Amino acid sequence: MRSDILAEEWSVLTRFLPDGWRELARSTGALQRARQVRSADVLLRLAFLYAASGLSLQQAAARANTAGLAEISAVALMKRMRRAGPWLRALAEALFAESARMPSLEGVPVERRLRIVDATHVRVSGSSGTDWRLHYVLRLPTLTCDFAEVTDATGGETYARVPVQPGDIILGDRGYCHREGVAYVLERGGDVVVRLNSNSFPLLDAEGKQLDLLATMRSLVEHEPQGWPVRFVAGRREHAARLCAVRKSASAAQLAKERLLKAARKKGKVVQPETLELAEYIFVLATPGLDRLTPAQVLELYRARWQVELGFKRLKSLFDAGSAPNRDPEAVRSWIYAKLLAVLLIERLGEESRLFSPWGFPIGEGKPLERVPGGLRRVPGRGLAAQPAERAAAARL
Repeated sequence: MRSDILAEEWSVLTRFLPDGWRELARSTGALQRARQVRSADVLLRLAFLYAASGLSLQQAAARANTAGLAEISAVALMKRMRRAGPWLRALAEALFAESARMPSLEGVPVERRLRIVDATHVRVSGSSGTDWRLHYVLRLPTLTCDFAEVTDATGGETYARVPVQPGDIILGDRGYCHREGVAYVLERGGDVVVRLNSNSFPLLDAEGKQLDLLATMRSLVEHEPQGWPVRFVAGRREHAARLCAVRKSASAAQLAKERLLKAARKKGKVVQPETLELAEYIFVLATPGLDRLTPAQVLELYRARWQVELGFKRLKSLFDAGSAPNRDPEAVRSWIYAKLLAVLLIERLGEESRLFSPWGFPIGEGKPLERVPGGLRRVPGRGLAAQPAERAAAARL
């Protein structure tokens, strides 16, 4: 692409970034000296060249030199990436905050946010296990990401990692079926639909006795969804919930049993008959704020959780985000956040394309400014706040 066209397209792309993004590069320490990297624009283009384009450090540095973007070595680019993590994370979080609220879904009030949480592993070059874990939250029905966090391999899957606002409905698989995590969401005014893990999440029936899950499942009639009031204890508190279940089709049940048996053979274990029988059912836990939904609606809501798996597939297949190119911890964090930032910008471009502009780019002036203690900020949240306290907080990320 011609350099003048590339420069013009870059100016269009940066319109989607939050206000103050260039200044934030300096306040977070990502851009300290302009000897090789002259500006925040050059630094971000280098980050995208390295991370979003799937190039190695050597390849990215060579292309930057050839294109006249920056005279930089692979080692110098590595150092720049190590320092850019907090800046890239702040940019991604600002774009997360701009995601639109979801429109109405059947049975779900329009004012409630519907979110799916999951995690995926990221390996470093030459590794065969999990070195890093990307925790990811998608909004339905837009499938836009509104939260992401990178941890090492010890960072487990838990609802307690996710910021929760009152009214949130968060869907999760069995990895998130922990009593403390569900209680964390409830205490913050949110609700949960989670695939029940019977081994780690004991339930009480309406009379306060231990629930016999298998006997409860056997009471299902054909393939009709059904629900039961239950309770669970987290810490010293008892919480109400609802167990919703349906019997699988014969073929789906057979596939589930075969997967269980295969996994057990690999580990040299024996599957108990009760475990095999439970594989004939799907059962999820729903918290009290969803009592207006029928059991069928709760199960349909959980079925939407598969969308996060598709999101991971896009992230890994299109952006090769499953294997980091080096082992330096700070550089890997920056690499992942640069990937996420690229995905978010593509999502924003996709949203803009729905309302095609014949001139090829948005011309809006953005939201108005309001005066707040310490400076100005956009209303009602567009861009980065210009408050010194928030800038200082961003620098400590």
